[in-house]
Amino acid sequence: MTHKPYLLLLSLVAAICSTTALAQKAGSGSDQIASFAAAIHDFPTEGELFGLPVNAHGQTTYINQRYNNFTSSYSGMRSLSNDKAMSYTWSGTLFLGTRVAPNTDIYFNPEVISGVPFSGLNGLGGFSNGEATKANGAQAKFYSARAFVRQTINQEGDKVVLENEANQITQTVSSNRVVLTGGQFSTLDIFDDSRYAKDPRVQFMNWGNMTYLAYDYAADARGYSWGLAGEWYLDHWVMRASRMLAPKSPNGRDLNWQIFNTYGDQVEVERQHYISDLPGKVSVLAYRNKMMLARFSDATIYIDQDPTARQGTQAINNVRNNMQYKTGIGIHGEQALTKDLGLYARAFTSDGHTETMSFTEADNSISVGMGMNGTSWKRPHDSVGISMMQNGLSSYRRTYLQAGGISYFIGDYANPSQTISYSPERIGEVYYNAIVIKNVLAGLNYQHIINPAYNSARGPVNILSFRIHAEF
Repeated sequence: MTHKPYLLLLSLVAAICSTTALAQKAGSGSDQIASFAAAIHDFPTEGELFGLPVNAHGQTTYINQRYNNFTSSYSGMRSLSNDKAMSYTWSGTLFLGTRVAPNTDIYFNPEVISGVPFSGLNGLGGFSNGEATKANGAQAKFYSARAFVRQTINQEGDKVVLENEANQITQTVSSNRVVLTGGQFSTLDIFDDSRYAKDPRVQFMNWGNMTYLAYDYAADARGYSWGLAGEWYLDHWVMRASRMLAPKSPNGRDLNWQIFNTYGDQVEVERQHYISDLPGKVSVLAYRNKMMLARFSDATIYIDQDPTARQGTQAINNVRNNMQYKTGIGIHGEQALTKDLGLYARAFTSDGHTETMSFTEADNSISVGMGMNGTSWKRPHDSVGISMMQNGLSSYRRTYLQAGGISYFIGDYANPSQTISYSPERIGEVYYNAIVIKNVLAGLNYQHIINPAYNSARGPVNILSFRIHAEF
């Protein structure tokens, strides 16, 4: 029912306001919104309304992607089309916030999206546009992206000023603190933060650079969910944990509100450090999902019992009849080498027994890259990035696909002699962003994808993208 989200939000507000203080430490919130823009003169984004501190920010992003014909020995129901294609997304978001008590903020992010993804969002493990998961047609769709409460519980420690930005009203906090977030948001708003590879609107575009590609985090089809997250900042350490609602069906739009029956849990430990006064960090993240999911071994047996009738079908739909646990763990590290240049790396593995719950088709992934500002060529607000990644499938998922099964996003089965020729999917990505006018950037992005959807019989695919992004 439509009132459930708001009842949950009210209950979370009550729970947060009654929570006792814990000891903790500092940092800046790990929100999935990367900002490059400065304040616009005579255009205030923070002030007071009815005596309460408020702020308002916004963004709009247009991404256009194209590729030419590529080599393909065969195609299946979930294949990326090998014919010349164009894809686009356009999004707009408002970031509205108010401080209802000295350390209690409420934020609301209405969002609009339109767009047409390549091949109906089929045929890749690492999709080329992080905004594409939200778009399902040229008609603009309006929805709530975030509606959450943030409670900060300060402890003794150094004072830290968090500046006015999207989903952050200017606030002085302690370097030791607990932060509780409850309501509607993305799991990635809290977990796996990165200076260099996080936000597809202004950084790398590929899904494998938004987060670990093999991290099957709980979300609806747009990438958002409802839940409760806690962060404990203590000296150079940050510890995080959350429970999020899972979708009613894999990759579905509707969420299951039985949060003690089906859910996505995650924990993360982060260690921040400085080397020669340059910041860096290492973090370890683990997750555990519980949901009605199909096991690939069961789906493979189902196909083998009648291969002529069941090859080329989404057989996982026929064996999704038991609650399953899905787990995974990964490590992320990054280090600034100069004030304008930094490196990052991510590696992750999931157990691989069950189908994808919310994200994409990958059971292990590794990515490395660098980000750089243009100070050395007298364009300090421009940015460039380059990355490489490799994505893989478990033996259980590979066996299912090679038996002739297809899944939600991938499946190149054409006939019994033309099934997936497995090889890890490898992606190289490079981008350049240039400031056009204040608070507006235009960028080019190139992605070279080898073995799309883990099939050496198809590709490579070369995707060229144009992006324009504005924010205030």
